Amino acid sequence: MTEPLILAIPSKGRLKEQVEAWLADCGLSLAMSGGARGYRADLKGVDGISVRLLSAGDIAEALDLGEVHLGITGEDLLRERGGDVDSRVLLLRALGFGRADLVVALPRSWLDVEDMSDLEDVAHDLLVSTGRRMRVATKYLVQTRQFFSRHGIADYRITESGGATEGAPAAGAAELIVDITTTGATLEANDLKILSDGIILRSQAQFAASLRADWSRGQFGAAERFLRIIEARATAHESATLIWPPAADDEVLVEALVTAGAIRRPNGLLVAADQIAQVSAKLTAAGRGPVTVARPDFVFDTVSVSSDQLKDRLDHI
Repeated sequence: MTEPLILAIPSKGRLKEQVEAWLADCGLSLAMSGGARGYRADLKGVDGISVRLLSAGDIAEALDLGEVHLGITGEDLLRERGGDVDSRVLLLRALGFGRADLVVALPRSWLDVEDMSDLEDVAHDLLVSTGRRMRVATKYLVQTRQFFSRHGIADYRITESGGATEGAPAAGAAELIVDITTTGATLEANDLKILSDGIILRSQAQFAASLRADWSRGQFGAAERFLRIIEARATAHESATLIWPPAADDEVLVEALVTAGAIRRPNGLLVAADQIAQVSAKLTAAGRGPVTVARPDFVFDTVSVSSDQLKDRLDHI
């Protein structure tokens, strides 16, 4: 019997709820093993997939090490794995939720520090005047070092944060921080500001594949089935079908609309959702109507872009 493909999803919190809602929107659901508190599940709607529920950080590690085939976690956690993570993990689809920015923030009282070049000057002056390097509190060591290096800042040291990072400057534990923020409210409450060029990463939940995992043809087949469903649902969200009573000279009009980006369908056109009004106006102006607009549940194409990308990166499949 072929071993199942392993999909890892978050085990708790808001991100778990968002992932489950996303799966449900795609017509898929989880059947938990061991009750509601179980950490294994089956994915109902796609054969050959076994689900593991892990913390978001553990999912990033499992993807990097090849312990799971597919996973959903924050891009910030994947990037924190360090090195050339893109050679080990393939980002298949940004999911549009779990958004957070990884930022450089410092006290608002530093009125003359607005960007990273100002920070470089402050770090140098602090070292000269006190013999002490500027301290940066963070849990994101890898990305902090990479970002500061790109900006030519060397006169600092990292204070690894084990708790509420945003409180480090007020507590005297660090001069500034690198941390994740969603709304900025927590930073503001701690009287911190984000540098104008201090956004390191605009992170969100990513559906990703491990390039280090041991992939069989059967496991890749399960991934392809899953990816086709995801893509078909995403295309449906972005599309609409337009139909109208046919006329003898429709071909010229239809061909012009296809040239402009519409997709021919047996009884009408598939258009981008933001083009509904524009295309409908062209049809009615040409005497076609009434034009009926329908939103499809799924739009399955003959090609799966993401599964083709994955196959290209898996040499043995």
